[in-house]
Amino acid sequence: MIATAKSDWANQLELRRHRLGMSKAAVAKRSGIPRATVDRILSGREKGPRISSLTAIAQALGVELELKETMSAQEFRRAQAVAKAKRVARLVQGTMGLESQGVDQDALNEIVDQTASELLAGSPRRLWDD
Repeated sequence: MIATAKSDWANQLELRRHRLGMSKAAVAKRSGIPRATVDRILSGREKGPRISSLTAIAQALGVELELKETMSAQEFRRAQAVAKAKRVARLVQGTMGLESQGVDQDALNEIVDQTASELLAGSPRRLWDD
């Protein structure tokens, strides 16, 4: 089973339960998860279910949870670098603007590209730490 979005995994688990003809009480008993929690998770009302609870319910239903990459590691690192570079550039732009030395959009984009490249080439710690 591929779990992608909260409503998607809740729907998939609930559909599996229906296909099996298993009551929520049976899911709770087989998973060791309280009945009220099973109900909230399967209905999609549980805001932040524990992975251990999801895994236990999935196992009780004879399925397994699977992580699915939404983008490659390289794409994700690049997106992180660009986002961080934009934050840094906005801080610099704000400071320079206060001193009446702001730069135009093209120059700002160049700063973002250069900063992102430096983040990707440098220590991973610089990329992920804020």
